[in-house]
Amino acid sequence: MIKKIVIATILLGSGFLAHSQEVGIQLYSLRNQFKMDVSNTLGLINEWGIGKIEGGDTYDMPLEDFKALLDQNNLDMVSIGATFEDLESDVEKVIKNAKDFGAKYVMCAWVPHEGNTWELKETQHATEVFNKSGKVLKQNGLVLAYHPHGYEFRKYKRGTLFDYMAQNATDFTFELDVFWAQHGGADPLELMKKYPKKFTLLHLKDMEKGIKGNNTGHEEDDTNVVLGTGQIDIAGVVAEAKKLGIEYMFIEDESSNVVTQVPKSLEYLKSLK
Repeated sequence: MIKKIVIATILLGSGFLAHSQEVGIQLYSLRNQFKMDVSNTLGLINEWGIGKIEGGDTYDMPLEDFKALLDQNNLDMVSIGATFEDLESDVEKVIKNAKDFGAKYVMCAWVPHEGNTWELKETQHATEVFNKSGKVLKQNGLVLAYHPHGYEFRKYKRGTLFDYMAQNATDFTFELDVFWAQHGGADPLELMKKYPKKFTLLHLKDMEKGIKGNNTGHEEDDTNVVLGTGQIDIAGVVAEAKKLGIEYMFIEDESSNVVTQVPKSLEYLKSLK
């Protein structure tokens, strides 16, 4: 608990983050560590001073045992992941999972599609599913946030397919992963400015300098680098998130160096003014 309070004091004391905003971590970052030891991995997150997490998996543990470990490590599951398939055909299952963890947000990070095929037809179908399921989630006190992965930024009319989704999103919001937005050809900061009311969550992830993106939604994991050392304007994004009042900003580091990189990323975030 002491370490958690110290980190929070540094972040909030700098005047950079508002009291309603917190930096958490997406548990997928530590997927390989969880395979070896669930308890010690959750303990590591606590040692880093992180208290808010995004996940939804119990890593083959009974739910109550996993929740007990979360409590022991002062970890609060504020956002859970849900598959597109469940949102489309079993939204009650999603609601139960969110309620079990006491989460406020439900995020979906991928829409299954054939190969590299993603055009207007797929975009329209996804938008319909998210609006329909998002309405039901909203009625149950939950917020649905779709996490674009890059293919949504393909050209459509005078904009992109993401523009179509954002302009037709009536009952869902978005979780902006700044890596995948930029990798797909968009400017994360400009997206936030263009759609100030559409983004409710943020994934902080930096991209190795020199990497050229594409709109397939695929890239090597080790192109994820310490925040502030890559080619994405993390400082600008976080400053804009402060203006917009985005509640949670989750570090997501998919690299094999996650254990050494996350503490450095936290130090970078604390250095921002």
